[in-house]
Parts: sequence; structure tokens; C-alpha cells
Amino acid sequence: MTSSGGRLSYGGSSCGEVRLWYESVLGWPTVPGEPVRLAVGVRFDVLDVPVVAGVAALARLEGSECEGFPVALCGSRMRLLVAAGSAAELPGLLEWLEWGAPLELDLTAVGAGGVMEAPAPFPPAPAAPSVGFGACACARGSSQGAAVWLRPPGQERGAEASLPTLSAMGTRRALGDCDSPPDLVRLVNTVATEIHRVRLRRDSQALAFS
Repeated sequence: MTSSGGRLSYGGSSCGEVRLWYESVLGWPTVPGEPVRLAVGVRFDVLDVPVVAGVAALARLEGSECEGFPVALCGSRMRLLVAAGSAAELPGLLEWLEWGAPLELDLTAVGAGGVMEAPAPFPPAPAAPSVGFGACACARGSSQGAAVWLRPPGQERGAEASLPTLSAMGTRRALGDCDSPPDLVRLVNTVATEIHRVRLRRDSQALAFS
């Protein structure tokens, strides 16, 4: 995202073009102003995690049912798009998984009333076969704070059909519905595990140099 003559540009596309793409193609509402920001809590919620932990979590989930949902990067943070309403479920879910409060894990959930900076959709960033290399490359591109897609949403309305949700548990799975969204519980547990591992490594390094 760049600024030219006081107007913001997303890789050659104007804010108006970006806003039109999100609203008309995906059906995702935006909020007024520049840069373009997406309204969270309407079509999706966001899990905001440290990029190092996020990369490790996505690598662990490769090849499982819990993959394929949109993922964005912004500086040192990774935004995982999950089903709308998930932000309200996160505290109770972490307690049930015995991880404690979200802030203790450096894990933030953004839900209704929140916003997310809209990554440039033209052209969408390819989903890298190796999540680690793809994330590192995108992280360099977002080092100045501009959001970029590591794993972009589908190019049509209904892109949120791939979002992790609690509804993937129970009824749908019992009925053998393979087209149900990935499991939010597995995603949150995996992300929490990787955040905890990052913290343990950091603490160990601090002790080694103390």
C-alpha cells in the first residue's frame, strides 16, 4: 500500500477499487475512510496472534481438515479469519482447553464492532506450499504495517464457508458432513500451543543470557 499525491494505492489499485472488490465480490462490508478497513463481526471474526506462532500453527495444521481459511499478515502479527461470533467464544474455549485468559497468551480476538485493515486483493497473494517460506516473504512485504494476504479468501461470495467454527463439531461431524467448516477448537488449541512454545523459548533465552 503506497501513497501518491495524497491518495492511497494498493499495488496500483485505488482505495475505491479495493473497497468495491471486497463489498461487491466477497460481500464483506467496509467502514468509511482510508485506508480501507473491513468491518469485523459481520461475515467473520479475527484471531490476532504473533506471526512466529501463527506460522508454526499453520504448518502443524497443513494436510488436516483445519486449513484453507483466509490468513493475513500485518507487521509482526498474523490475522486468522474465523467464523463470526467466535471472538465471544474464545475466553470460554481457552478456559475449557485449560489455557487461561487470551491476553496471557498474547492472543487477541476481534469481533463485532471491530475493524481489520484490508489487504490489497490485486493480485491476491498465492497460498504458499511451504507456509513458513510464504509467511516470511509476506512478513517482509508487511514490515511497514501494511496488511497483506498470506492465504487470500476465495474470489467469490461465500468465501467465509471455509472459516473455522464451533459448528464443525457435534452434529455436522456426526452426520459425516465432509464439507463442514474446519474446527475452531483445534485451531485455537494449536495456536495456543505454539504461542506457549514461543514464550518458553524466549524465557529460556533470557535465562541463558542473564
